[in-house]
Amino acid sequence: MENRKLLSDVDLAKSCGEKAGNIQSVLKKQVNWKELWFYQKTEVLYHMTYVFTKRFLPEYGDRTVDQMVQAARSGKQNIVEGIADGVTSSEMELKLLNVARSSIQELREDYADDIIKKGLTLWSQDHPRFDGMLKYCRKHNRLDDYAKYFYRWSEEEFCNIAITLCRMVDKMMMSYQKIKEKEFVEQGGIRERMTAARISYRNDQKKTVDDLQKELNVLRKENVVLKNAVKKAKNN
Repeated sequence: MENRKLLSDVDLAKSCGEKAGNIQSVLKKQVNWKELWFYQKTEVLYHMTYVFTKRFLPEYGDRTVDQMVQAARSGKQNIVEGIADGVTSSEMELKLLNVARSSIQELREDYADDIIKKGLTLWSQDHPRFDGMLKYCRKHNRLDDYAKYFYRWSEEEFCNIAITLCRMVDKMMMSYQKIKEKEFVEQGGIRERMTAARISYRNDQKKTVDDLQKELNVLRKENVVLKNAVKKAKNN
């Protein structure tokens, strides 16, 4: 299953929600994280994990419950915080997005462990349900697309769908981070953008002064010509 290509290149580009290389001001444009496919999938993972732990794990005495819910929440919330911080700090954005990825990877391992502990089946490429599951998870990102099944799926279905979503989120976020890294290399952080903005402002001001000086010189020459013409007319 790991070797299966989960998303096409077009899907990855769409999942990122924006293109690198956009012109930046001092403050970068705020990305609407709610429209990012990987954020939408982490929102699904958080809610489905909450239901999963209530349905299939012990109510008391099992630390896995809190760990899974917290990992799912961390994945979602660190995306929000990271992208919000990205308006001023590319470094903090990349750091928090990496925390989000790590949380989703942890969550995936918890679902994989549950499959092993319970003697369930991890669906591979040759499993009859694999292609249908993969197609559905690729196409659907919104919570409403999954919530209607939360109390119908078996434990095995829950685990395999969650593992697939975790893998998709991880791949999408890797692509998004590469774009952000490229932006940082090309455009710098806020200090570089502030310096560039100040230099640009000073250059604009200097150009304005130079243009006004040129215009003034032209007017002075025209004034001299007019004065000479007036003087000549009086002499005649």
